[in-house]
Amino acid sequence: MYQTIMLKKDGRLAYLTLNRPDSMNAMNAKMMGELADCFESLKNDHSVHALIIHGAGRAFSAGGDIKEMVDPENPMDIDTVMGDVSRLAKALYTLPQVTIAAVHGASAGLGFSMALACDHVVAEESSKLAMNFIGIGLIPDGGGHFFLKERVGVPRAKQLIWAGQVLKAHDALAKGLIEEVTAEGRGLEQAEKYAHEVLASPVAAMLKSKEILHGLKLSELDEVLSGEAAGQSAMRKTVDHLEGIQAFVEKRKPAFKGK
Repeated sequence: MYQTIMLKKDGRLAYLTLNRPDSMNAMNAKMMGELADCFESLKNDHSVHALIIHGAGRAFSAGGDIKEMVDPENPMDIDTVMGDVSRLAKALYTLPQVTIAAVHGASAGLGFSMALACDHVVAEESSKLAMNFIGIGLIPDGGGHFFLKERVGVPRAKQLIWAGQVLKAHDALAKGLIEEVTAEGRGLEQAEKYAHEVLASPVAAMLKSKEILHGLKLSELDEVLSGEAAGQSAMRKTVDHLEGIQAFVEKRKPAFKGK
């Protein structure tokens, strides 16, 4: 059914696997569209009460696929991509399931936005988490501004976005960005443990509270997603973005000009 992700259901628990392990689950246009479609389909599946999102291979997700961004033979359609990214974020935030991110390796850029959108984030000790769009002259998308602000407030969200700092799991926990840190190789196991605790609870009441609390914020999320789509389209045309991409490809420090 899907080419870049896998969805498996085990009773009331579902697993969504990001499945581009050769590229550290970097999100190309295909994956973004499939994730949006998958989350939208799960919105209508009330037989599933908990969803674990994890990555195949060495990482949760390295973020957007930079190789696709710079492919001259198959240029990325930014409007289509941002539409799918917005669909993805809103559908994930409004899922009628308890969502759990099991993070290992890198969770960067859009991959970090998606983890932050989940109700519960478990990260292995050696995980590297980063809202690092700034490194290539872009702004967070996938609701990254919204989800950061929800977790740490506006002043700290700005600092995290501007710094683009790579955080270890314990640092992310101390900053209130994630809920749990677990041992190397135990992320999925710990996520499953939490999921089974949820399933042994009065989950209908839990999900009703989620619906009420998230419902209060939907118009704000819509506004953020609209701003991110317009802002990202503008940033893609800047000199600094082109320099950031070129520096990444050439593995050197970028020389930004503020243009």
